[in-house]
Formats: sequence, structure tokens, C-alpha cells
Amino acid sequence: MTPDVDAALVERVQRGDQRAFEMLVVKYQRRIERLIARMVRDTDLVEDIAQETFIRAYRALPNFRGESAFYTWLYRIAVNTAKKAIIGLQRDPVMTESALASLDEEDADGSRVENELSDGETPESVMASRQVAEAVNEAIESLSEDLRQAIVLREIEGLSYDEIAELMNCPIGTVRSRIFRARETIAQRLRPLLDTKQGERW
Repeated sequence: MTPDVDAALVERVQRGDQRAFEMLVVKYQRRIERLIARMVRDTDLVEDIAQETFIRAYRALPNFRGESAFYTWLYRIAVNTAKKAIIGLQRDPVMTESALASLDEEDADGSRVENELSDGETPESVMASRQVAEAVNEAIESLSEDLRQAIVLREIEGLSYDEIAELMNCPIGTVRSRIFRARETIAQRLRPLLDTKQGERW
């Protein structure tokens, strides 16, 4: 099982085997970058924050006792590192402008969709689906941190309720409640866009 493999690698790192840590980095780098990308809108910073996460993890690993899964522990370090970066962004308006510029680039990339319409799609339907996607993103951004984290872990990371409860350090009932409230909030934001398509959910 994966946790056992991780535990074995962690033990090797703690005994001074640097290559074992490189294997952990390779294994989890993409997941950590995806997680950070959901928190930090400046795409240029995602790699830097991920790197900082792994540096902090490496330094803290001698104190890792295996009370939680390695990924759970690494996830918490990534969230804290990203939060620090976000505080830094709020103090640095130049960074915020670069974040906006990266969003503009994303929009430019998105325009390719219109040139590759599949059967039955029209520019109007593509535009409508893009509006829905934007509304979902805006709704997620507007959630409180606890609700946002829970819904992202469930819908984007695809984690189970048990895994989310462990990661967020709260009872599974709290996780279910947060995900329910997050979905309700998002659904309310989407209702005006989906009025013409009864029964459709985000």
C-alpha cells in the first residue's frame, strides 16, 4: 500500500538517504502543485511555492513521527506555505498585477475552444459553458476558507470524506456539512445561469 511505501521512504530519508526524498518529491510534486494552484492565482508562483514546501518538509522530516500519513503532513505544509505567499501577495501589488496578467493568458488559451467545436456545439453554447465555469470558480473563491478547502479536496482532488477529515483535522460529520454548504452556495450562484436548463447541476 502507498502509505507503507511512503513510510519506508521517510525512514530512509531520516537515516540520511537523500535519494529517498527525491522519490517522494517526484511522487507528490504534481499533486502539491495542483493544490497550490487552487490557492494562488499567480501561476508563476506555483512552482516556487511547491519548491518551498518540499524544502520545509525536508528540514522538518527528522521530527516526522508518522502519526499521520506522509501526504497529509506534506499537504498541511503546502497549505501553510501557500497562505504565507498569499499574505505576501496582498502586501505586494506588483504580484497581484502579474496574477491578473496570468489570468488574461488563461483566457487567451481558452479561446482555442471556439476553433475546435465538436458536433452540436455552437459558439453560444461554448460561451454559456464558459460562463458557468467562471461562475463556479467565482463561487468557490467567495467561500470561507474551510468550505473552499473541503469542496476543492472533494471535487477537484477527488479525496474521500475520511481522507478530508484527516487532512482538515475535523470529524467526518463536519466535512459532510462543509461540503453540503459549499455545494448549496455554488448552486445558488449558478441558478440564474441554469434557469433555462432545469435539473442541471454544476
